[in-house]
Amino acid sequence: MARRMKIDFVSDVVCPWCVIGLRGLEQALERTGDAVSAEIHFQPFELNPNMAPEGEDVVAHIQRKYGSTPDQAAANREVIRERAASLGFTMPGLNQDRRIYNTFDAHRLLHWAELEGKQSALKHALFRAYFTEGRDPSDHDVLIALAAEAGLDSDAARDVLESGRYAQEVRDAEHLWQSRGIHAVPAVIIDGKYLIQGGQPPEAFEQALRQIAAEPAEPHN
Repeated sequence: MARRMKIDFVSDVVCPWCVIGLRGLEQALERTGDAVSAEIHFQPFELNPNMAPEGEDVVAHIQRKYGSTPDQAAANREVIRERAASLGFTMPGLNQDRRIYNTFDAHRLLHWAELEGKQSALKHALFRAYFTEGRDPSDHDVLIALAAEAGLDSDAARDVLESGRYAQEVRDAEHLWQSRGIHAVPAVIIDGKYLIQGGQPPEAFEQALRQIAAEPAEPHN
């Protein structure tokens, strides 16, 4: 009988390593279907909570934030692009004119989508929109269109965004995970006690999942 697991995936929708981590985790779960039955909950994390509404050029942003030279940034983008491609995800948007945006409203919409049973579909749509299609995940019209693509009601999505609903819930969740020591993403927390950090390959996730599955299970809340 497969071991039931709750997986909290802490991430941001403009984090390329989060895409890589999610694809690695999903492929590992496919490989471990005989041993693991997992439920993924996407938890909010903002890489740039103070980002201006108009966003910022991503190359300039990375240089300012991390001190990377243009050559270093280009080399890092190529590594990310190759890793993503190896997992079946294309990132043509990793170019010089790409911008990075504020993602708080996207996280509010993801919170609502979980209540509607469509969180995973919306998360995948957000990753594809930003990294593959180069769309702005802070734009309400974009978010509403993505909600509809994920099977959510577009009018209800617009109401969530325009009302400011779930802002406090997202802030509380962000503070909760930060209080638990999560200061970089992706962070994968299994059953509230096992932490896997970073965009790991499927093999690393598979090994961890099988090791956890072999341990005595604890009751889920």
